[in-house]
Amino acid sequence: MSKRLLSHAYRHHTISLIPALLGLCLAAHAGADDATPEHARLAAALRQLDSIERLVAQQVAQPPDARARYHFDYGRLAVDLERVRGGIRDYLTPSRAQPRDPAELLGEYRQPAAALDAQEAP
Repeated sequence: MSKRLLSHAYRHHTISLIPALLGLCLAAHAGADDATPEHARLAAALRQLDSIERLVAQQVAQPPDARARYHFDYGRLAVDLERVRGGIRDYLTPSRAQPRDPAELLGEYRQPAAALDAQEAP
């Protein structure tokens, strides 16, 4: 996707997501010898997910750039964020001792503008 196709507001919100996602990844991948620091880092990751979701909600409220060839699929991102949140919560408060069957994230957040128009039509 060309930067010329992105509106200023779209670039701003997309760029704002990058540090939050990096922080989430660092918090999730940091090794922990003690459960207390690990739980604190995971709780911080949940707060960062809340921040990301607020940014996504703000961006969804913005009208899409009609000239753009592709649009970001915020619905898929929301599903993946909820999946990550559920995994962290399940780890922090396990309901059973057996590991759960992991599901894959959806990914592929770019969708053609025609698909966006089809979603908006009744």
